[in-house]
Amino acid sequence: MQKSKNCQSFFISATNTNIGKTYVTLQLMEFFAKKGYKVGAFKPIETGVDKIPPDGEKLLKKAKELNKNFNDIDITDIVPIMLKLPASPFVAKNNLTIDFNKIDKSFKKLKKRCNILFIEGAGGLMVPVDKKFFMVDFISYFDAKALLVTPGKLGCINDTLLSLKLLDERNLPYNWCINLKRDEKDNFLKTTLPYYKFAFKNPIILPWDLETLCADMINYILH
Repeated sequence: MQKSKNCQSFFISATNTNIGKTYVTLQLMEFFAKKGYKVGAFKPIETGVDKIPPDGEKLLKKAKELNKNFNDIDITDIVPIMLKLPASPFVAKNNLTIDFNKIDKSFKKLKKRCNILFIEGAGGLMVPVDKKFFMVDFISYFDAKALLVTPGKLGCINDTLLSLKLLDERNLPYNWCINLKRDEKDNFLKTTLPYYKFAFKNPIILPWDLETLCADMINYILH
């Protein structure tokens, strides 16, 4: 199969925190690795860190498992900015300045070791990072295609539509998917799926439609 010569970045975001960005990223890494791609992972900023960043640690472990080029990578490469307070980076940095040079250095280092780099954001698209920089700005910053992960719980339609509107208004390339958790399934089928089918015809629902999502992402890489 033809492969992209350069590293393609995908920025994984969500409508909020604790939606399943890390879970979805790990599934994508495994799928693409089975297709013969050298995959990597990156989380520029993680907050709520007490010594070891939990999301970053999972991403690093999976990257090393799937790509031998990541054997010499450590946690500070995967998560260059670690902040203790579980809040937005703007608040958690405690009046300090986010060091974008550290982020750039890690990004360049990781890109050399893979041809697909999955970049996981923190929280939702409009989470503030610095005075004039929001999480959504990382999509253009890394020249990435976005993947918006949304929940299946009651109330998710509003959050999903607002996030999609933002991506459309900024003319950013993206996919979106619903990370359907077990305890959300019955309620989702009754209260949310009817509208999604009306508005989007065939919304991508994980875990059922993982292959469909990845096929579209592969098409983007190759074209």
